[in-house]
Amino acid sequence: MDTRLNEWFVPKFGSLRFRALIGMLFLPYTGMCVSFTIIGSILAEMVYWDRVLAISIIYSLALGVGAHALDAIGSKRKPWGDILGYRLLIVLALTSIALAYAIGIYYILSYVPLLSIIAVLEGFFLLAYNLEWFKGLFHNNISFSISWGALPLIAGYVMQTNNISLNALLASTVTALVAYTEIRISRTYKELKRSEDYNNRDHVIKIQRYESILKLLSLGTIVATMIMLTLKYNMLL
Repeated sequence: MDTRLNEWFVPKFGSLRFRALIGMLFLPYTGMCVSFTIIGSILAEMVYWDRVLAISIIYSLALGVGAHALDAIGSKRKPWGDILGYRLLIVLALTSIALAYAIGIYYILSYVPLLSIIAVLEGFFLLAYNLEWFKGLFHNNISFSISWGALPLIAGYVMQTNNISLNALLASTVTALVAYTEIRISRTYKELKRSEDYNNRDHVIKIQRYESILKLLSLGTIVATMIMLTLKYNMLL
Protein backbone atom coordinates (compact mmCIF):
# COMPACT_ATOMS: atom_id res chain seq x y z
CA MET A 1 0.00 0.00 0.00
CA ASP A 2 1.30 3.47 -0.97
CA THR A 3 0.97 5.03 2.50
CA ARG A 4 3.90 7.49 2.50
CA LEU A 5 4.27 6.81 6.21
CA ASN A 6 8.04 6.93 5.83
CA GLU A 7 8.01 10.61 4.84
CA TRP A 8 10.27 12.90 6.87
CA PHE A 9 7.36 14.97 8.17
CA VAL A 10 5.39 11.97 9.49
CA PRO A 11 5.94 11.15 13.20
CA LYS A 12 7.53 7.79 13.96
CA PHE A 13 5.35 7.30 17.04
CA GLY A 14 1.64 6.78 17.67
CA SER A 15 -1.04 4.67 16.08
CA LEU A 16 -1.27 4.10 12.34
CA ARG A 17 -4.26 6.46 11.98
CA PHE A 18 -2.58 9.17 14.05
CA ARG A 19 0.55 9.02 11.91
CA ALA A 20 -1.52 9.05 8.72
CA LEU A 21 -3.55 12.02 9.96
CA ILE A 22 -0.45 14.07 10.75
CA GLY A 23 1.11 13.00 7.46
CA MET A 24 -1.99 14.02 5.51
CA LEU A 25 -1.67 17.58 6.83
CA PHE A 26 1.76 17.97 5.15
CA LEU A 27 2.66 20.37 7.97
CA PRO A 28 5.91 21.80 6.51
CA TYR A 29 4.21 22.61 3.21
CA THR A 30 1.08 23.94 4.92
CA GLY A 31 3.47 26.07 6.96
CA MET A 32 4.89 27.47 3.73
CA CYS A 33 1.44 28.46 2.51
CA VAL A 34 0.54 30.11 5.82
CA SER A 35 3.90 31.88 5.77
CA PHE A 36 2.98 33.45 2.43
CA THR A 37 -0.18 34.92 3.97
CA ILE A 38 1.91 36.40 6.77
CA ILE A 39 4.40 37.89 4.32
CA GLY A 40 1.51 39.47 2.42
CA SER A 41 0.10 40.83 5.67
CA ILE A 42 3.30 42.51 6.80
CA LEU A 43 3.80 44.15 3.42
CA ALA A 44 1.02 46.53 4.48
CA GLU A 45 2.09 49.79 6.09
CA MET A 46 -0.34 49.34 8.99
CA VAL A 47 -0.78 45.80 10.33
CA TYR A 48 -3.89 44.58 12.14
CA TRP A 49 -2.59 41.63 14.11
CA ASP A 50 -6.00 40.00 14.56
CA ARG A 51 -6.26 39.83 10.78
CA VAL A 52 -2.80 38.26 10.51
CA LEU A 53 -3.99 35.55 12.89
CA ALA A 54 -7.33 35.22 11.08
CA ILE A 55 -5.86 34.75 7.60
CA SER A 56 -3.34 32.27 9.01
CA ILE A 57 -6.16 30.24 10.56
CA ILE A 58 -8.24 30.45 7.36
CA TYR A 59 -5.46 28.97 5.23
CA SER A 60 -4.47 26.43 7.87
CA LEU A 61 -8.04 25.13 7.92
CA ALA A 62 -9.05 25.44 4.26
CA LEU A 63 -5.82 24.35 2.60
CA GLY A 64 -3.88 22.67 5.38
CA VAL A 65 -6.76 20.44 6.44
CA GLY A 66 -9.58 20.78 3.90
CA ALA A 67 -7.57 20.65 0.69
CA HIS A 68 -5.45 17.74 1.86
CA ALA A 69 -8.50 15.80 3.00
CA LEU A 70 -10.14 16.34 -0.39
CA ASP A 71 -6.92 15.35 -2.13
CA ALA A 72 -6.90 12.08 -0.17
CA ILE A 73 -10.43 11.48 -1.47
CA GLY A 74 -10.14 12.69 -5.04
CA SER A 75 -6.61 11.89 -6.15
CA LYS A 76 -5.79 8.82 -8.19
CA ARG A 77 -3.36 7.75 -5.48
CA LYS A 78 -4.87 7.74 -1.97
CA PRO A 79 -1.96 7.14 0.40
CA TRP A 80 -3.79 8.59 3.40
CA GLY A 81 -7.35 7.80 2.39
CA ASP A 82 -6.78 4.06 2.53
CA ILE A 83 -5.94 4.39 6.23
CA LEU A 84 -8.16 7.23 7.42
CA GLY A 85 -11.32 6.26 5.58
CA TYR A 86 -13.82 8.19 3.47
CA ARG A 87 -16.12 9.29 6.31
CA LEU A 88 -13.39 10.84 8.43
CA LEU A 89 -11.92 12.63 5.43
CA ILE A 90 -15.32 14.06 4.47
CA VAL A 91 -15.91 15.28 8.02
CA LEU A 92 -12.45 16.85 8.16
CA ALA A 93 -12.88 18.51 4.77
CA LEU A 94 -16.37 19.90 5.33
CA THR A 95 -15.73 21.06 8.88
CA SER A 96 -12.42 22.78 8.21
CA ILE A 97 -13.57 24.46 5.00
CA ALA A 98 -16.83 25.64 6.62
CA LEU A 99 -14.93 27.14 9.56
CA ALA A 100 -12.42 28.81 7.25
CA TYR A 101 -15.16 30.39 5.14
CA ALA A 102 -17.12 31.44 8.23
CA ILE A 103 -14.10 33.41 9.45
CA GLY A 104 -13.48 34.78 5.97
CA ILE A 105 -17.08 35.88 5.49
CA TYR A 106 -17.02 37.72 8.82
CA TYR A 107 -14.01 39.78 7.71
CA ILE A 108 -15.42 40.25 4.20
CA LEU A 109 -18.68 41.67 5.54
CA SER A 110 -17.01 43.71 8.27
CA TYR A 111 -13.77 45.06 6.83
CA VAL A 112 -12.39 43.65 3.58
CA PRO A 113 -14.98 42.99 0.84
CA LEU A 114 -12.19 42.61 -1.74
CA LEU A 115 -11.20 39.38 0.01
CA SER A 116 -14.33 37.81 -1.48
CA ILE A 117 -12.58 37.59 -4.86
CA ILE A 118 -9.71 35.63 -3.32
CA ALA A 119 -12.21 33.42 -1.49
CA VAL A 120 -13.95 32.52 -4.75
CA LEU A 121 -10.69 31.83 -6.60
CA GLU A 122 -9.26 29.72 -3.77
CA GLY A 123 -12.56 27.86 -3.47
CA PHE A 124 -12.38 26.97 -7.15
CA PHE A 125 -8.80 25.69 -6.92
CA LEU A 126 -9.62 23.91 -3.67
CA LEU A 127 -12.16 21.75 -5.48
CA ALA A 128 -10.81 21.65 -9.04
CA TYR A 129 -7.23 20.82 -8.07
CA ASN A 130 -7.78 18.38 -5.21
CA LEU A 131 -10.82 16.55 -6.59
CA GLU A 132 -9.27 16.61 -10.08
CA TRP A 133 -12.34 18.09 -11.72
CA PHE A 134 -12.45 18.60 -15.50
CA LYS A 135 -10.44 15.39 -15.98
CA GLY A 136 -7.61 16.76 -13.86
CA LEU A 137 -7.16 19.85 -16.07
CA PHE A 138 -6.26 22.03 -13.07
CA HIS A 139 -4.31 19.38 -11.17
CA ASN A 140 -0.93 20.67 -12.25
CA ASN A 141 2.07 22.67 -11.07
CA ILE A 142 0.80 26.01 -12.38
CA SER A 143 -2.51 25.72 -10.51
CA PHE A 144 -0.61 24.72 -7.38
CA SER A 145 1.77 27.67 -7.62
CA ILE A 146 -1.17 30.08 -8.01
CA SER A 147 -3.37 28.67 -5.26
CA TRP A 148 -0.60 27.80 -2.77
CA GLY A 149 1.90 30.51 -3.66
CA ALA A 150 0.53 33.67 -5.26
CA LEU A 151 -3.01 33.90 -3.88
CA PRO A 152 -2.09 33.36 -0.21
CA LEU A 153 0.28 36.34 -0.27
CA ILE A 154 -2.28 38.51 -2.04
CA ALA A 155 -4.92 37.36 0.46
CA GLY A 156 -2.71 38.42 3.36
CA TYR A 157 -2.21 41.87 1.84
CA VAL A 158 -5.87 42.32 0.96
CA MET A 159 -6.85 41.21 4.47
CA GLN A 160 -4.91 44.19 5.82
CA THR A 161 -5.70 46.86 3.25
CA ASN A 162 -8.80 45.86 1.27
CA ASN A 163 -6.63 46.86 -1.66
CA ILE A 164 -3.92 45.54 -3.93
CA SER A 165 -0.55 47.05 -4.79
CA LEU A 166 2.22 46.55 -7.30
CA ASN A 167 4.57 45.48 -4.48
CA ALA A 168 2.13 42.77 -3.39
CA LEU A 169 1.73 41.51 -6.95
CA LEU A 170 5.49 41.39 -7.46
CA ALA A 171 5.97 39.60 -4.15
CA SER A 172 3.26 37.10 -5.10
CA THR A 173 5.25 36.13 -8.20
CA VAL A 174 8.16 35.23 -5.91
CA THR A 175 6.01 33.07 -3.62
CA ALA A 176 4.41 31.49 -6.69
CA LEU A 177 7.89 30.58 -7.94
CA VAL A 178 8.79 29.11 -4.55
CA ALA A 179 5.59 27.04 -4.55
CA TYR A 180 6.23 25.93 -8.14
CA THR A 181 9.76 24.84 -7.23
CA GLU A 182 8.47 22.93 -4.22
CA ILE A 183 5.78 21.02 -6.11
CA ARG A 184 8.09 20.13 -9.01
CA ILE A 185 10.74 18.78 -6.67
CA SER A 186 8.09 17.06 -4.56
CA ARG A 187 6.65 15.20 -7.55
CA THR A 188 10.08 14.00 -8.64
CA TYR A 189 10.87 13.01 -5.06
CA LYS A 190 7.66 10.97 -4.77
CA GLU A 191 8.32 9.15 -8.02
CA LEU A 192 11.83 8.26 -6.90
CA LYS A 193 10.54 6.89 -3.60
CA ARG A 194 7.86 4.83 -5.35
CA SER A 195 10.48 3.14 -7.52
CA GLU A 196 11.88 1.47 -4.38
CA ASP A 197 15.32 0.93 -5.89
CA TYR A 198 16.98 1.15 -2.47
CA ASN A 199 19.79 -1.24 -3.39
CA ASN A 200 21.07 1.39 -5.79
CA ARG A 201 23.29 3.80 -3.85
CA ASP A 202 22.95 6.58 -6.44
CA HIS A 203 19.18 6.25 -6.24
CA VAL A 204 19.20 6.60 -2.45
CA ILE A 205 21.55 9.59 -2.59
CA LYS A 206 19.26 11.26 -5.12
CA ILE A 207 16.24 10.76 -2.84
CA GLN A 208 18.16 12.22 0.11
CA ARG A 209 19.20 15.20 -1.99
CA TYR A 210 15.63 15.99 -3.03
CA GLU A 211 14.43 15.53 0.54
CA SER A 212 17.05 17.99 1.78
CA ILE A 213 15.92 20.56 -0.78
CA LEU A 214 12.30 20.16 0.31
CA LYS A 215 13.27 20.60 3.95
CA LEU A 216 15.28 23.70 3.10
CA LEU A 217 12.44 25.22 1.07
CA SER A 218 9.68 24.57 3.59
CA LEU A 219 11.45 25.06 6.90
CA GLY A 220 13.59 27.89 5.51
CA THR A 221 10.48 29.73 4.35
CA ILE A 222 8.84 29.35 7.75
CA VAL A 223 11.91 30.54 9.67
CA ALA A 224 12.50 33.48 7.30
CA THR A 225 8.85 34.50 7.68
CA MET A 226 9.06 34.40 11.47
CA ILE A 227 12.14 36.65 11.32
CA MET A 228 10.35 39.12 9.01
CA LEU A 229 7.30 39.05 11.24
CA THR A 230 9.37 39.81 14.33
CA LEU A 231 11.15 42.68 12.59
CA LYS A 232 7.84 44.16 11.41
CA TYR A 233 6.33 43.85 14.89
CA ASN A 234 9.31 45.60 16.49
CA MET A 235 9.21 48.30 13.82
CA LEU A 236 5.58 49.09 14.62
CA LEU A 237 6.09 49.24 18.39
